[in-house]
Amino acid sequence: MGEIDEAVGTVVEGGLFARAVDRANAGHAPIQPTEKGHFVETACLNCGSALAGPYCQQCGQKAHLHRTLGAFLHDLLHGALHFEGKTWRTLPELAFRPGRLTRRYIEGERRKFVSPMALFLFSIFLMFAVFQIIGISPPTDLPSKTAMQTGLTKLRAETEASRDALATELSAMEEGSEDFQLTERELAEAQKSLDTLMNAEEAVSEATNPATDNITGETGWAWLDKGLEKWRTNPSLMIYKMQANGYKFSWMLIPISIPFVWLLFAWRRKFKAYDHAIFVTYSIAFMSLLFIAVSLLIKSDAPEWLWRSMIAFIPPIHIYKQLRGTYELSRFSAIWRLLVLSIFIIVVLVLFVQLILLIGAL
Repeated sequence: MGEIDEAVGTVVEGGLFARAVDRANAGHAPIQPTEKGHFVETACLNCGSALAGPYCQQCGQKAHLHRTLGAFLHDLLHGALHFEGKTWRTLPELAFRPGRLTRRYIEGERRKFVSPMALFLFSIFLMFAVFQIIGISPPTDLPSKTAMQTGLTKLRAETEASRDALATELSAMEEGSEDFQLTERELAEAQKSLDTLMNAEEAVSEATNPATDNITGETGWAWLDKGLEKWRTNPSLMIYKMQANGYKFSWMLIPISIPFVWLLFAWRRKFKAYDHAIFVTYSIAFMSLLFIAVSLLIKSDAPEWLWRSMIAFIPPIHIYKQLRGTYELSRFSAIWRLLVLSIFIIVVLVLFVQLILLIGAL
């Protein structure tokens, strides 16, 4: 239950954080609550303007507010799961007409849709929460080479003791009897297990652990050498820190990606860095939601051809449609940019992983 509770908390946290990004508040007027948990609505409690109706004419906040537990729970669920209804207008556009959505948002249609950053934050929080619930995560219990050798040595000693005891019993039995034949078979099995363990010990002794044994030498940079030492001594902790940092610093994918998208349009001054930022943020949000859907299909034992087809075809088709609609491209222009961008995506992911490794080493 601990992982499920943590995951649910992550979803709620992401929803509330996304809502906070999507709706920034200006200031606060003095609060005058009544005994029933309501407010005295003589002026807007958000910006202080005089009220002349059910909504503030300056900032749009509701005039009549509640200060009750029921209202709090409503806001909690509403903020975490609904984004005030904008989600149901944004998600279909993002899935089927991503280019039109991106272009409309860039050109100023903000009221109708969830902002790119709000949707990005919620999708990232939701993705990590779902991964925790269904158990998709890198292993964090990597045994060290020394621990493996110690375990194998202990198991070999126990097997040797068992084999010697069987040999002693067999020497005291009448040859050819039923007990003799049974004990002889058990002795053969014990010897076979012992041979396997000895081979395993030899293999472990000669093998290298890719997580730790290849991390050798000194670089001359104290902070980097310290990080490498952490990987050698406690790889499980470092992998856990990578997971946590990947969750916390996922937003770094946006600034890393923007320069690469800019390169695709460097000679077209009509498109600015802002356009690329909106494009990248909506695209990453969609891919996060797609990974969630594919993960749930895999966990529910869906046909392999289904989720493999989704992974293979949906991302390139979605990026192609988003490129065409956002930047008003011809089919040929969108296709060649898609091919180049596919290479850039690999570069971005490599840079992001290296950044997470660097942060974990500090």
